[in-house]
Amino acid sequence: MKVLKFGGTSVGSATSIKTLIEILKQESKADDKPVIVLSAMSGVTNLLASMAEKAASGESFTPQLAELQTRHFDAAKNLVDIHNQNPLLTRLKIYFNELEDLLQGVLTLRELTPKTRDLILSYGERCAALMVSRIALQYIPEVIFVDSTDLIKTDSTFGQAKVNTELSEMLISGFYAENKGKVLVVTGFIASNDAGQVTTLGRGGSDYTAAIFGSALNASAIEIWTDVNGMMTADPRIVKKAFSLTDLTYTEAMELSYFGAKVIYPPTMIPAFLKKIPIVIKNTFEPEFEGTVISHTSKESHLPIKGISSVNEISVINLTGSGMVGKAGFSGRLFSLLSREQINVILITQSSSEHTITFAVNPADAHRAKALIEQEFELELLAKKLEDPIIEDKLAVLAVVGENMKQTPGMSGKLFHALGRNGVNVRAIAQGSSEYNISVIISAVDLAKALNAVHDAFFTQLNKTLNAFCLGTGNIGRTLFKQLNQHNQFLRDKNKIQVKIAGISNSRKMLFSSDGLSLENWAEDLERNGEQADLEGFVERMKSMNLPNCVFVDNTASPLPIAFYEQCFKANISVVTCNKIGNSSSYAQYRTFKETALQHGVDFFYETNVGAGLPIIRTLRDLMVSGDRVQRMEAILSGTISFIFNNFKGDASFHDVVKMAQEAGYTEPDPRDDLRGTDFMRKVLILARDAGYAMEASDIVIDNILPQSCLDAQTVEDFYTALKNEDAFFNDLKNKAEAEKKVLRYVGKLDNGKATISLQMVDENHPFYMMSGADNIIAFTTDRYYERPMVVKGPGAGAEVTAAGVFADLINVGAN
Repeated sequence: MKVLKFGGTSVGSATSIKTLIEILKQESKADDKPVIVLSAMSGVTNLLASMAEKAASGESFTPQLAELQTRHFDAAKNLVDIHNQNPLLTRLKIYFNELEDLLQGVLTLRELTPKTRDLILSYGERCAALMVSRIALQYIPEVIFVDSTDLIKTDSTFGQAKVNTELSEMLISGFYAENKGKVLVVTGFIASNDAGQVTTLGRGGSDYTAAIFGSALNASAIEIWTDVNGMMTADPRIVKKAFSLTDLTYTEAMELSYFGAKVIYPPTMIPAFLKKIPIVIKNTFEPEFEGTVISHTSKESHLPIKGISSVNEISVINLTGSGMVGKAGFSGRLFSLLSREQINVILITQSSSEHTITFAVNPADAHRAKALIEQEFELELLAKKLEDPIIEDKLAVLAVVGENMKQTPGMSGKLFHALGRNGVNVRAIAQGSSEYNISVIISAVDLAKALNAVHDAFFTQLNKTLNAFCLGTGNIGRTLFKQLNQHNQFLRDKNKIQVKIAGISNSRKMLFSSDGLSLENWAEDLERNGEQADLEGFVERMKSMNLPNCVFVDNTASPLPIAFYEQCFKANISVVTCNKIGNSSSYAQYRTFKETALQHGVDFFYETNVGAGLPIIRTLRDLMVSGDRVQRMEAILSGTISFIFNNFKGDASFHDVVKMAQEAGYTEPDPRDDLRGTDFMRKVLILARDAGYAMEASDIVIDNILPQSCLDAQTVEDFYTALKNEDAFFNDLKNKAEAEKKVLRYVGKLDNGKATISLQMVDENHPFYMMSGADNIIAFTTDRYYERPMVVKGPGAGAEVTAAGVFADLINVGAN
């Protein structure tokens, strides 16, 4: 049997409760019925605590009590059949009346004791469990509501009660045996003492309840249902590349949770640890996701570490002096003092000379800790055997955790290399002899940058040989092979990277070689020895060859290869592509590509999606990964339109310039395909998504360059006729710009999550004023580049520069 614990967000609304009920329906089909442990609705415990404080201060708590009642009544009315509502609402009303009487007593006495506070807080779990049990009863006849105060017995330390494990387990196992075949819906967090008075189990109390029940009943697993997909490699709010971990050991989970991962509170799970009961972290809102299994031993993992955790804000106290050197018991005296005063020490490090002790505490405790140390060691301070304690604020802790770190050389080197390369100064270091954890103290302002840098360093394999499978042998593919052949020796000598072309395919033939195909004669070999091309067969052959460090290179403009990207990622094959169709389709597909690649430890590079060989996407990625924030982007990303407006000046007519662009090969056969801005829109969309915005193509507002008569023309010839007839329209635009000493530019802009593409007039102070040929340009305005934007400018089209961009992406895969 299993114990399922659902957190506050899982019972936070009618919608989430409905999802919870669907999970219970499935779980209750098992022969051994599960035990369900519930927290209060999200925010209710804090609301109850606030009401209690208000009552103790003589303030009115009535509005909050009304809010509490409304939340529960609304959920009940929404999810319970009308003819079953009255008994539930009546029982809930009794709870609220009892709560009101309690609060009125606190208000009258102006006193809130820990015992009374525990009793007040207990109504959150009681109301939630009662309500969910009655809702579930409509679908699962075996459900019964259980008040855990009848089964879990504690001492009288209100607020943080200590459990009488032996008695509680006896009561729980007896009750379960008496109710065999029932689905128990149990209140989390609350218990009672020998006198029957309500106590609470402290932080993570509902997890503790689940662990106690699991231990008492020898459960096969304890499932913690929350609002995230298990434990992740880092804080996903800071590290966008973070992904869920499939399994962890108890030790790894405790290390990660201690340093900031709040999915579980490990001390409360000790009953499960002692009996080696697996703990599974699941997502109520994505129940099909496997989640994270925490157990005594974990599966063998190829990852060097399991995760990176952090404490976002700490203070450090430095204690220095000769009086500590060789002084037995000094550390014990210091930390016993802090323990007596309930000051939690997050991290400790001491120099081997014993001359300095550094420890980290919560900022709220720092000055109290300093005062206590000054009082305790007053004589040593007066005798100058100790220096005055020094507090350093605005610091953070970053910790890398994982059993694979043990006796693995290079773990510390990789960590400090990643931090040093990104300019992050390490203030203190701590590593236990168990080698499960390396912790560093850094400046809080550098935390986001450091987390991203370290995550990239540890979760991307460092490899030096690439086996590339290249799709497409047109201009870009041919040019890429030429460039690789020309620079083959350079890559080996300078970059220590060797690129082997293990497979080539076009629409007619495909050819493979695990030793690498000749870049001198690849075209002849493909034509002479190649088998009939089959895209699915090409991908399957690539996977079956099972070569190390594979890269799938898509040099086509076809939508067909896009369908195979995810397969490649799941087979641990990186993807490099100049094909922008995949990233500019649905946002869900874009996210799937990014997340799947990250989850499987491979790369997905597409620099040439936006500006051919220009380092636009790489620049944006570097800004984001270093913790910078993009406020605005302005860009000209269409070589065709850039050429047209760069030449639309003086006596030139718009009709003639468009004609010239087509004759020079810059436009599609129908120039409207370029002038509509569709290709431009795709590039802006990709940049917006890479900047962190969940945008669809329909979110981008495009200002049409062409009048309606030009768009409605039936043929290309008719289009040019209509364009000629609109000369006055375009000349007016040009003349107005020239009169204001400005030029016309078709500009894409991303500003505060809004994306537009429009025709604009810019003056000589604008970075887009001086343009020539078919150049692309982009200006990034960020938190760091605020006064003067960062500008990237250069040729944005052509086989040579596009192939060079693909080349660079390949080498970056090798570098990773």
